[in-house]
Amino acid sequence: MNYPRIALAALGGTVTYFAFGFVTFGALPLLRNEFAKFPAVYRTQESMQRVMPIGMAAMLVAILALSMLYAICYHGGSGVAEGTRFGVLIGIFAVCSFVLHNYVNLNIGLRLTLGQALAYFVEWTLVGIAIGAIYKPLER
Repeated sequence: MNYPRIALAALGGTVTYFAFGFVTFGALPLLRNEFAKFPAVYRTQESMQRVMPIGMAAMLVAILALSMLYAICYHGGSGVAEGTRFGVLIGIFAVCSFVLHNYVNLNIGLRLTLGQALAYFVEWTLVGIAIGAIYKPLER
C-alpha cells in the first residue's frame, strides 16, 4: 500500500466532504430549513460552532479509514471508476445505516430524511471519486 497517497487521498476526500456539505447543508436553504424544523433534535448553527473541531477531526479519521479500505480493495484500472464504485457503496451504507436508521429512531420528517438520503449518497459518492482519483498504488 502507498501510505503517502492514502494520506493524500484522505485529505482530498475530507476537503470534498466538507465542500459539498457546506453547499448542501449550509449554503442552500432547503435542507438547512428542514433541520430547523426539529430544534429539539438538532443543534443550531451557532451551537455547532463550539463542537465543530471534534466533527472535523472525526471525519478526517473516518475518511482516512475509508482511504485505507479503498487501498485494500483496489484491483487496478481507472481510479475514478473504482472510486465511483467505492463511493456508491459507501453512499448506500450511509443512507441505510445512518439516514434511514435515524428516521426510525429520531422524530424527524420524511422530507428531511429524503433530502439527507440524496445529499449523503451524492456526498459519499464524490468522496469515493476523490479518493479514487488521488490514490495510486506503489509501482512494482
